[in-house]
Amino acid sequence: MSETPAYTIQRTSVRPAFDGAWDGPVWGTAPALTVAHFHPASSAHRPVTHAKLLYDAEALYVIFRVEDRYVRATREDLNSSVCNDACVEFFFEPGAGAGYFNFEMNCLGTLHASYVEDPTRTPEGLGKATRLLRRQAAMMEVYHSVPGVVFPECANPMTWVVEYSIPLALIEEFAGPLAEPAGETWRGNFYKCAEDNSHPHWASWAPIGERLNFHVPEHFAPLHFAR
Repeated sequence: MSETPAYTIQRTSVRPAFDGAWDGPVWGTAPALTVAHFHPASSAHRPVTHAKLLYDAEALYVIFRVEDRYVRATREDLNSSVCNDACVEFFFEPGAGAGYFNFEMNCLGTLHASYVEDPTRTPEGLGKATRLLRRQAAMMEVYHSVPGVVFPECANPMTWVVEYSIPLALIEEFAGPLAEPAGETWRGNFYKCAEDNSHPHWASWAPIGERLNFHVPEHFAPLHFAR
């Protein structure tokens, strides 16, 4: 059985510049995690996916860097099915037993995000999930390195980056007032997926078991906020 990982989110005194600078002055010293647990249903393609998080009094900051191939990305509308494109995802639960957020973003910077209070699978989707409104999504800052639609699929090696903020005020609109993050522990998971390409794959940071379902909070792992 794989060991449950943990990640410590460092506090930053300087906001990221949202320019994709993975090794730049803000992100360079942040620890990186690896999204490397591939579900058996995946093809032989194993993209190298890393993520980093930072925080301050205003927001969480997230950056993903992916060394990919077979990239296809066509979704450009908020809350479209970006998981079918070359996509990275950050799920997190800010309070024990509360709902959780799923922030899914394709390499074009297109967002699919919601607050999930009941992850039971239904014919319509999830039992209870409230999607972000356009106004709420506009509270975020987003950077993406791929400038536009990738179609047909690009089989050549491609390294791409997405970077975004999640304002704490946005989280509070759904989850209610938050404690000062310093010293707190949340839970979450990170994913890389692609379905509408020649080499579909599904990978996670914390193992998800045999069932191919990212919406299982029991598989989330600790996210510690440094003081």
